[in-house]
Amino acid sequence: MRKQSFIQGAMILLAAGLLNRVLGFVPRIALPRMIGAEGVGLIQLVFPFTIVLLTLISGGIPLAVAKLVAEADSKNDSAGVRRILKIAVSISLGISLVAAALCLALSEFIATRIMTDSRVHTAFLAMIPILPLVAVSSVWRGYFQGKQNMIPTAMSQTAETVCRIVFTLLLAWLLLPYGLEAAAAGGVLGMAAGECAGLLVLWRQFVRDRAKEPSPSASGSGKAPARSYSRELLNTAVPVTGSKMIGSLSYLLESILTVRSLTIAGIAAAGATAQYGALQGMVIPLLLLPGALTYSLAVSLVPSLSEAASRGDWSTIRVRLHQSMKLAVITGAPFVVLLSLMAAPVCKLLYGDDSMAHMLRWMAPLAIFLYMQAPLQAALQALNRPGTALFNTFAGAAVKLVLIVRLATDPQLGMIGVVIAIGVNMMLVTLLHWISVARLTGFRMRPLEFLKVTAAMIVMSAATLRIWEFDWFGPSAADLILAGAAGIVVYAVLLVPLRLVDRADVSRVPIIGRYLTPRNPQ
Repeated sequence: MRKQSFIQGAMILLAAGLLNRVLGFVPRIALPRMIGAEGVGLIQLVFPFTIVLLTLISGGIPLAVAKLVAEADSKNDSAGVRRILKIAVSISLGISLVAAALCLALSEFIATRIMTDSRVHTAFLAMIPILPLVAVSSVWRGYFQGKQNMIPTAMSQTAETVCRIVFTLLLAWLLLPYGLEAAAAGGVLGMAAGECAGLLVLWRQFVRDRAKEPSPSASGSGKAPARSYSRELLNTAVPVTGSKMIGSLSYLLESILTVRSLTIAGIAAAGATAQYGALQGMVIPLLLLPGALTYSLAVSLVPSLSEAASRGDWSTIRVRLHQSMKLAVITGAPFVVLLSLMAAPVCKLLYGDDSMAHMLRWMAPLAIFLYMQAPLQAALQALNRPGTALFNTFAGAAVKLVLIVRLATDPQLGMIGVVIAIGVNMMLVTLLHWISVARLTGFRMRPLEFLKVTAAMIVMSAATLRIWEFDWFGPSAADLILAGAAGIVVYAVLLVPLRLVDRADVSRVPIIGRYLTPRNPQ
């Protein structure tokens, strides 16, 4: 099996993530035109419950598997790797089958009482096959990530996305004559088909790689008892799952408290719901655009740090942390500039409405903390501190909810109070993660690097505004694209003289890196 370096693995996952995000817009545009907003609404009603179930089934298992496989692989313990996989599949698949059985037995109650619309019953039943598919695929993805081979994960994600798009649209169209309820169920079955395709890709690669590996007797002693692996898996997976559940519950409480607080502030319930919908449905997705990179960094960081930690190589751990944090800041900075300066035209272009631009303008500068958060949390999990990450996430969520109640009920703040609360949550959780990682590893970021990034952002801002003020094409999308592109080019050019990026950094990027690798003069 071919390993990639930390940066190469992150770039492979980044490319797949960007492709999948672009492809993901296809059903979002086509499905509403096919089955209407009401049909899409039936599908959306299934999502929250599905997310909770998938969090319980596989929330922390992939990360735990990646961590333990990386540690065992560093010792050439193939017997240990096999045992880890067997235990992880048993745990994850067992939980998924129990959850599937409960969903099948309680489907009528869940559809009518919890989701409050009996028409969602068929779509909910169509969701159940997704649970065991995700249970197995999540373990295999963790296995490949632990082996530091991100290509199977990227291929499976792309296969899943493509098949999900094709079958979601095809099945919804074929079942539409039987009513919206059937069409919505067809859309959910398309998601199950996508998961099945992704699982098949992983299975094929898994079989090929296992055939190339030496037998357990030829590598490693394999004497570690299975019970210890079970304990280690659960010690990592349970806190990570808890952390994700805190996030899900925090999001649920946030939506409830926001609407109620805005109502107390004198805003009508319908208006409060609309404002919160604009924040979560329009503003937050824009801030999360660099998420493909931060996700890829976090996934690649776990096995890399776990392997280094098993050797006691703290120098490599600090180097990897520095690489990931620098990449997160450097790539996130131009998004901060563009979304801060061009909030109104960006919202107008994408949504045909710039009423939420003030919220985007408030939150964009704080988004840099969000981009740094994923690598730091991954570092804590890789270094056997998932409980610390859980506590930090819980503390941030608690402060956010308290601030929403205190600030959003003020008529002078209203929705801005919610924005402030969410921004404080971003900063607090990131800073707590940073302090925890620094105490654990001695990791430090040089202040000069932040000053250099800030200088590049200032120059980029000036260039972007200057091009925008020229008004080459009038107030149009072309003018916005030109100004944004010019600003990004200026920013990218400044990275070299400021020594934020050098030839060695670029040489690690897959495909183009080999053309920039210094040649041996001999």
